[in-house]
Amino acid sequence: MKCIILAAGYATRLYPLTENFPKPLLEVAGKTILDRLIDDIDAYIDEFILVSNHKFFDQFSDWVKERKITVIDDGSIRNEERLGAVRDLELAVNASQIEEDCMVMAGDNLLDFSLKSFIGFFQEKDCSCVMCHEENRIEALRKTAVITTDGDHKILTYEEKPEQPKGNLAVPPFYIYKAKDIVRVSEALQDGCSYDAPGSFAVWLSGRSDMYAYPMPGRRYDIGDLKSYQNVCELFEEH
Repeated sequence: MKCIILAAGYATRLYPLTENFPKPLLEVAGKTILDRLIDDIDAYIDEFILVSNHKFFDQFSDWVKERKITVIDDGSIRNEERLGAVRDLELAVNASQIEEDCMVMAGDNLLDFSLKSFIGFFQEKDCSCVMCHEENRIEALRKTAVITTDGDHKILTYEEKPEQPKGNLAVPPFYIYKAKDIVRVSEALQDGCSYDAPGSFAVWLSGRSDMYAYPMPGRRYDIGDLKSYQNVCELFEEH
């Protein structure tokens, strides 16, 4: 299995902290966000592929010098020029000629549980999978991907930022795609798939392939602004 890390964003809400520094390399309790994600599943992944923007490409390249990580430059230098997560995903799939199962994740989220259990769920279902958690705030559901599932965790409906959510299961940016599915990214974009949100490809795919949702056994921390970064640092220092 390979793993694509989407890390080409500019984290403008964290300025000035990230004005000249990539958010995934921020430290939380003495360890970078990326190190925490990668060290958790390193034994399960044949190759990590990180998509960076051009502005932070050299910083990511210095960080990966002694790791089995390929860094791909998407060419953008400003937030207004960003390609969008699905186009970055397409870039990684094509540049690395991926033809096997592939985990895809955002490089700026933290979890208080191991992704190993998500990999086990994927292997059990033998289908492309997402993670999910309950979210009962309507305003939060309108800002994320929302699914409904059956008793076996099979996805029944999947919407990106719905105005009227059909359920309360939110999907964070962690996915595992079967080889036959990950190679369809270009097809999805040609078919009109939205390119900005990373979940847009999963939404498109859900209408064409069986998919399952893994109920998260813990919490995910999205570091969106300076206050949330400070809170996460304090929380992880305590534990």
